[in-house]
Amino acid sequence: MRLIHRQENGVDVVCLPERLVTANAGDARAELKQIIQAGSGRVVVNLGDTELMDSSGLAVVVAGLQTARKMAGDLHLAEMSDTIWALFELTRLHRVFQIFDDEAAAVRAFG
Repeated sequence: MRLIHRQENGVDVVCLPERLVTANAGDARAELKQIIQAGSGRVVVNLGDTELMDSSGLAVVVAGLQTARKMAGDLHLAEMSDTIWALFELTRLHRVFQIFDDEAAAVRAFG
């Protein structure tokens, strides 16, 4: 799996796949961790294309947050669909992450 990755104003922006489920979560987790560790620890994960996520997909995002915070950084989420938002709300993870309507706002929040 290759996550779409670019840098914007010193922030790593990563787009997750359409389906983030058990079958591809391990690869996505490893790649996201590598991107974070190679960067500044400031990360925006764009969920705009992600239509399906299970508990393994949630674990990918949580592990990314932990990796970023170990580097004194943070991980923001952006462009979450209503379906994915419902999953984050159900698991109460919407209280853990900073979630933005659009990617640009998530990048700007890093200052």
